[in-house]
Amino acid sequence: MKDKRIKIFTIIGLIAIITLQSIWLCSAYIQFSKSIYKDSNEILRKSLNRESSIRFEKTPKGTEVVGAPIKESNEIRPEIAYMNEALQKLGFELSLTDVDSIADNFLKATDVESTIVICLMNPKTEEILNKSKNDLDIHSLGIIKTDIIPIRTDLSQGVQMILINPYYTIIKRMGLLLIATVILMIFIIGCIIYQIKIIAKQNKIAQIREDFSYAMVHDMKMPLGSIMMCNNFLHSGKLDNKPEMKNRYFTIIDSEIDHLLTLANKVLTISKLENHKLEMDKSKILLAPIIKDLIEKFTAKATKPIHFSIDLQVNDVYADEEFFKEVISNLIDNAIKYSKESIEIKISSHCDDKYTIIKIYDNGIGISEKDQRTIFDKFERASATKRTKFGGATGFGLGLNYVYQVMEAHEGKIIVNSIEREFTEFTLFIPKIMKEL
Repeated sequence: MKDKRIKIFTIIGLIAIITLQSIWLCSAYIQFSKSIYKDSNEILRKSLNRESSIRFEKTPKGTEVVGAPIKESNEIRPEIAYMNEALQKLGFELSLTDVDSIADNFLKATDVESTIVICLMNPKTEEILNKSKNDLDIHSLGIIKTDIIPIRTDLSQGVQMILINPYYTIIKRMGLLLIATVILMIFIIGCIIYQIKIIAKQNKIAQIREDFSYAMVHDMKMPLGSIMMCNNFLHSGKLDNKPEMKNRYFTIIDSEIDHLLTLANKVLTISKLENHKLEMDKSKILLAPIIKDLIEKFTAKATKPIHFSIDLQVNDVYADEEFFKEVISNLIDNAIKYSKESIEIKISSHCDDKYTIIKIYDNGIGISEKDQRTIFDKFERASATKRTKFGGATGFGLGLNYVYQVMEAHEGKIIVNSIEREFTEFTLFIPKIMKEL
């Protein structure tokens, strides 16, 4: 429920941030568009004045033109309509092409990059009567229209400038704002992704802790129960006249205590190996005696028929005897735990130029491809619940991690090859002794 709330609040927060950023960008876009619209109106008026000045200069000397512009002034004059009518009476018609050219130069001076069209309009119906560029298609999207400036006193005609696709200029003016927005969004999304990863990691750690606590209690409960039961029988005096039975109960107690100590030592050893605080006392050791001892141990304890096949082409290995023996013991123990009705275990060895290679094969329930990627992780039991249904056993998930850590400490490696419900084979690669130069 808590995770669901976090996800909901995260999604709401992300939507809110994106919405605010979008509103901010839209507002900025509108402001820049208004700025260009205002500048364009100013430019159109100045262009019409300049075009009128050009026509006025073409009139014969001494001709009196009512409403003529003052050529020395750049201010916008209100007499455009009167002036245009006066010049038209003298035969000097308004040139939309000239207005287009003049306006284009003014736009470039104001750093506005856009294709423009000067249109002769009917202000009342907003019908286009003529255009400076007849080959351009004017549509309603992506354009900025100026006000219609009348060029007749009866308001029957006016001039309008249309900027086609002025997006580049607007985006250019919004450049820094867009860059800041992109950086901010990347940063925010990155933080959210990082937060989600942290939450997922915390959830995984919490789940691992819960699983570990459950497995610890479960795995320790059985030997402790056995110890208490045997202890009660021994203290009751019922076995005083049965020395063989009494020794058997003592053996069970010793075995269970050894099991608990092994478990505790394994946890401490893994912690030391992970922190590189445990050094391997490596020496040349023989494989045959170690494997013989382990076969006798597991054969005596096995509750199912078990058969070992040994093929040692190499009989020595450069390793820490205590830890190496525990590695082989863990792999055999796993083979027996996750086995079928009858157990067949093959142990073989050979070597190449760099490594002594030891293989432990079993005909057990196997490991799925998906689980093979995680079985060496701490507390990972390779879908123990599913495997238990096939005859496996639950546990801490420390055994294979212990094997992996020990192999790392030996500067070696371990790989697994398995087909579910058919077989599993672990291969150990232990570096050979380096010859002195």
